[in-house]
Parts: sequence; structure tokens; C-alpha cells
Amino acid sequence: MIKDLYQEGYTQNRELSWLRFNERCLMEAADPDVPLLERLKFIAIFSSNLDEFFSVRVGYLIGMKALKEDDIDDKSGMSVTKQLKKIDAAAAKLCWKREEIYSELKKELRREGIFALSYDECTKEEKTWLKQYFLSVVQPVLGAQIVDAHHPLPPLQAGIVYAAAAMKYHGNDVLALAPIPASLNRLIRLPGKTSTRYLHMEDLVSAQIASFFRGAEIKERFKFTITRNSAIDLTSELSDPDDYRARMMTMLKKRRRMDLVKIEVSRIPGVQIRRYLEKELRAADVTAVLTEIPLDRRSFYTVSDLLDSRQKEHLHPPYTPKLSPAFHYKQSLFNQIQKKDVLLSYPYESMDAFLQLVREAASDPDVLSIRITIYRLAKRARLVDYLCLAAENGKEVTVLIELKARFDEQNNIDYSEKLMESGCNVMYGFEDYKVHSKICLITRRSGKNLQYAVLIATGNFNEVTARQYTDLAYVTADPAIVRDSLAFFRNMMTGVLDGRYRSLLIAPVSLKSTILSLIERETQKGPKGRIIAKVNAVTDEEIIRKLQEASCAGVQIDLIVRGISCILPEVKGKTENIHIRSIVGRYLEHSRIYVFGRGRSEKMYISSADLMTRNTERRVEIAVPIKDKEIRKELHRYLSLCLSDNVKARRLSSDGRYRRIKNTGEPLNAQEELMRTTLASKEVIQMTGTVQSAHKGIVFTTRYKQPKKKSAGSGPGKKD
Repeated sequence: MIKDLYQEGYTQNRELSWLRFNERCLMEAADPDVPLLERLKFIAIFSSNLDEFFSVRVGYLIGMKALKEDDIDDKSGMSVTKQLKKIDAAAAKLCWKREEIYSELKKELRREGIFALSYDECTKEEKTWLKQYFLSVVQPVLGAQIVDAHHPLPPLQAGIVYAAAAMKYHGNDVLALAPIPASLNRLIRLPGKTSTRYLHMEDLVSAQIASFFRGAEIKERFKFTITRNSAIDLTSELSDPDDYRARMMTMLKKRRRMDLVKIEVSRIPGVQIRRYLEKELRAADVTAVLTEIPLDRRSFYTVSDLLDSRQKEHLHPPYTPKLSPAFHYKQSLFNQIQKKDVLLSYPYESMDAFLQLVREAASDPDVLSIRITIYRLAKRARLVDYLCLAAENGKEVTVLIELKARFDEQNNIDYSEKLMESGCNVMYGFEDYKVHSKICLITRRSGKNLQYAVLIATGNFNEVTARQYTDLAYVTADPAIVRDSLAFFRNMMTGVLDGRYRSLLIAPVSLKSTILSLIERETQKGPKGRIIAKVNAVTDEEIIRKLQEASCAGVQIDLIVRGISCILPEVKGKTENIHIRSIVGRYLEHSRIYVFGRGRSEKMYISSADLMTRNTERRVEIAVPIKDKEIRKELHRYLSLCLSDNVKARRLSSDGRYRRIKNTGEPLNAQEELMRTTLASKEVIQMTGTVQSAHKGIVFTTRYKQPKKKSAGSGPGKKD
């Protein structure tokens, strides 16, 4: 009988592992080698991550507890109740650490002439100016109200900052409430040229809230924001046979009314107000966080907008993704793909090469069809414009758009409507499986034959995150991959989940079984075996067991895991040959690469899937084999840089803690090195093109200019 995994002694709880990863993000805010304003952004990243963690993971556990399903976690042996207690304790420590880091960061910024002020710190003249600013700019768009017997507490939105006050008004004790809309500037720069002095909008609204209530006596002021449970069981929610898109809209409305899982307050309100809020919000057992940090942490991203050019040195040196030198942009990209495979590496290279390919296909009279899967898109996506253009120009455009992409549901619903209006064939995938794969297939007529171009990526077709996340996209006309890609879309269009594929690995059909088989193949080689994987998380129990067996057989295993790792490395007698590192730097590490073996027997894939049960069993994912020798060398160099990083990488220890890499040589930051070498590569970036709709006359023009040559001493991490 196989023991429960936690009894083996080499695994850890998923949720606590994630919290340790988020602590890694917070530690970037404390790193003196990171520019000051980038450190401020890491506080925002940490906070946003924590909000989503409570919304999704803690929300799920609370739901389990409410159903009295106090299951035992198979990785740690902890019950749901114990997990929640551990999470609360760990989250509390991290939030207090955030307070300390922010306090120190404010002092350092002030030494550089950047002052984040409270209202009370403002001078008399500044307060006069702020009051006028409030009356003319803020008050007209602010909806303040009282809360009493005749004015019930309105539905509160997650993520919105509320300025509140307990006050005596018309002889009654009431609560004043003012939600701060996103339409207002988050920061207000105060007049003056000698230094940068600014106030957070939430502080101004809190200070001026009495102006809405003439004659009111303010007893206490506070600000708060809430996080709601978003762990809705989509399977049950979407089981009704009515219109799928309409049911998703209903689900989104329900999410806005879900119970609270966390509330953050700027100060603890008095007993009367506290009891009232606990009752009305059903928040007696909700995690409460007392914080002196501004509640709207998204404002930290916009501090740089207030600065003069001298103060911009407190940011990373600007870097613009470069067009891949693999293409000649004055020639047909589609034709070039027929002759060679190409690997695009974001954000070092630009997604514009892919967009140019789709744009070219949209206007090419010989292109017959474009088929694509979409999971997350930018708010303003040129890709959608080009797909619509292609449909308007008479191409068959098939878009499988996943409406269940968490927190992007509304965006995807809106885009699905736009695509359908333009004549695209839109599908929504499967009710029980999210379609998380990233694939685009273009079909073109060439005489009596058909030609194809396939792009398979590790990340979304999102023009914004392609500048922030490290991802890979493989472009090929390889017949075997084309054949499987055609089969994939045929299966998706006919609702077939368990199709047959020869080259591509598809979850939930063949991806997991092939990975297990390849791990076993390396295990049989013993010390000559080799496994390298770069992923975002490792939680799949069967894969964890197989990796442990491989380690015991002597296989050398290097895992580059950005976030959750339920397997603990370097446990004596268990996982001694498994080494795990995490890289947290300027960009979010997001690419997935699997390598099994060495030399001629090596198998290499890039994929949309992490080594998580949800990816291997409950999502539609794709892994594509990399056959081109030069691209394999390129990927090995990429992995080698990640494994050699001794600046932003941390080693995961057998106790689940992250520790710095011992720096025995020259400092190496993998991301900076990739920026440097991309800048140094020979680039052909003159690309001017116009494509026009056959029906609406829409014209899209993109022009790129050859950049000025930089001095020899310039580059990422160096001043020009």
C-alpha cells in the first residue's frame, strides 16, 4: 500500500509554499540593489498577490470548512482548519514585515527628495490648495452617503478603497461612507519645484469627508478595503443549458456578492462601528489587517509619473522589446516560416512579430483561415482588431476564447461579442475543462497546395503582459506539428477532448502520461539520467512521486520553479539529487520548458502547462517538441543562464525556505544578461505596412525606426 505523500517527508503544503514565494516578492522591496521606485512596486505586487490568494485559495478553504469537509491535505497532513490557522499566522507576519519595509522605504525616498505625505504633514498653504482641488476636481465625482436606519449600507465592492467616518449628524450617530472611484487620479502632486511632494487621493478624501455633511461633528476617520471570496464552483454554476455567455455574466454578478475573506483598515474603528460592520458584512471571523500603508497600492506604480527626469534614476533603465532578428520584416513572414523555425522570447523580443504575421494573414488574398485559442488579452488588443479584419476580408476565423479565465471573464465576454459581430466563429471550449493552451494556426493556398504556419506559446497572446512576463513562442511549418494542430482545432470545434496526437502533447490526453514516461526513462538510466524543468509551480502528486524515485536512482534534476513547490529538494535519502531555484526579478518568470535526457536521446518541449494537477488533468494544454538544433541550443543557453543566476535566484532548501545562492564568481543576473545580449544582436527592424478591411476601410499602420546606436558603456543596469 502506497503511503500518503505527506508521510514520506519530502513535501510541503501548497498554500504555505505560495506564501513563502510571495515573501520572496516582498524581499525585493527590501533589497538595496533594486532601484527605490521598483522596490515600491514590489510592495504593490506582494499586496496584489496576497489579495488574490485570499480571494481564491483562502476562499476555497473557507468553502470547504463551511461544508464541513475538513479534508486532510495530501502534501502536509494538515486539516482545512489547521491550514487556515497557519495561513492567518503566516500572512500576519508578512503584513507586519510589509509595514516595516514601507516605513524604511519612505525614509529613503525622502532622502532623495520624494515625499509621500499624510494630510497632517502638509503645510498650511498646501492644505488650502488641496481643499480647492478637492472642491473643484474630486467632490463633483465622489458619491458620499450616510449609513443609518434609513440609508442602509450599500453593496461594497472588492478592491475599492472606502473613506469612512463616525460622526454626529443632525443629532444622530451615523457612519459616513465615500467610495473612491478609479476615475480619480490616485496621487496628487503638490505645487512646488524644489522636491516632489504628493498626497494619496484616499488621504485627501478622508480628510475632506466632512465637506459633504454640513454641520457634522467628526468623531473618528478611517479607511478600509475588502477582499471577497471568488472561489465559485463554475461546474455547478454553468450547468444550466441556457446561453453560456449569459450564465457567465450571472456568475460575475454573484461573485460581487460573495462573502468577505479579508478586510484591511487604516485604523481600528470604535466598538459601535466595528460591531455594526461585523454584523452587516458578516465579517466576525474574517481576516482583519491593520495597516498604515496606503490601501490603494496600485498608486505605487504611478509615483514615477510625478517625478522629474533626474529622479527617474530610481527606476530600472528603460528597455523596449526588440523585434526578433530571425525575420526580415519587409518580406512575407509566412513565407519565411516555410523555410525555418523561429523562437520568439518575450519580453526581450517583441510580440509585434506575431502581430505582424496575423496582420499579414488578414490582408493576404491567399490565406484561407486563422484559428486561435485565447485565454487572456490586453484591454486594448490589436490582435482582436486583426482577427476581426481577417473575418471582414472573408477569411474563416475561428477563435476559441476561454470565458472562465479568472478575473478576465468580463474582458473575454466583451471581446467574444466583438469577434462575433465581425463574423468570426467563436467557441467557448468545455464546461469542465479550461482551455489554457496558446496556439495559432494559419492556412494559406499556394497553387494547388496548402501551406501552414503554427505558433505555440508558453504565455498568453496579451500585448501588455508580453512586455512584463518571460515567455516563449515557437513558430514552425513542421508537417508533424501542423498535422496535430489541424487535429487539435478539429477536435475543439467538434467537442472532442480525447483526440489522438503523434507529436504534440495535449492535456488531459497525453501530456501527463508522457511526462511520467520520460521521467521513468531517465530513472532507468540512473546517475546518467538528466531532467531540467522550468515551470511556475509543482503540485501534481504523481509527478512528484516520479521525480522522487528518479532522484533516488541518482538522476540529476534541476527545477526552476518560480512559485509553489510542493516537493522539497535535497531531503536526505529522498530528494538529494533534486535542486530547486526560484527567480524573482524585473520580469515575471512565466515560460515553461521541459528537458529529459542528454545528447541524441534528449527530449525538449515548451508548454503552456505547469506541473500542477489542474494543468495536467483539468485543463486543455499543449506542449510542443523542439526539433530545430539551433533553437535547442538557444533554449539550453537560456536554461543555463537561469541555473547560473546568482543575483535574483534563490535556492529552495529542504525546510521549504528560500536562501541566497552562494556567489563564488562574477555576479550574473539572467534577465539582465538576456536584455544585454538581445540589444547586442543584429536586428532588422524596419517594418512599415498597411492592411485594409475590404468592408469598413479600417487602416492599421505600424512603423518602426532603426534605434540610435548606444555608447559602448550603455545597456541594462548601466547609466547612459
